[in-house]
Amino acid sequence: MNTHERADGRSGREALPGITVGSVVRDLRDGRVGDVMDIHPGRVWLRPLGGGREWDAAPDEVQPLTPREQLSARLAAANARSRRDLP
Repeated sequence: MNTHERADGRSGREALPGITVGSVVRDLRDGRVGDVMDIHPGRVWLRPLGGGREWDAAPDEVQPLTPREQLSARLAAANARSRRDLP
């Protein structure tokens, strides 16, 4: 059994409903929005849209964003990046 295979033979990285690597989700615990970086059994690893430190959450603690919400969140992250001083 490899490291991502469960005892029942299913992959530990199988897609959760509406949640896949690369999708944008909201952490329901505190409202943060992040890109899904990885999925492990019982954990979803997220990174802020503008970059930064990853965090993890249980699959039932995250909610996929609608396409409109994703666009709004990505635009807000791009605007925040543009306001930072460039080197």
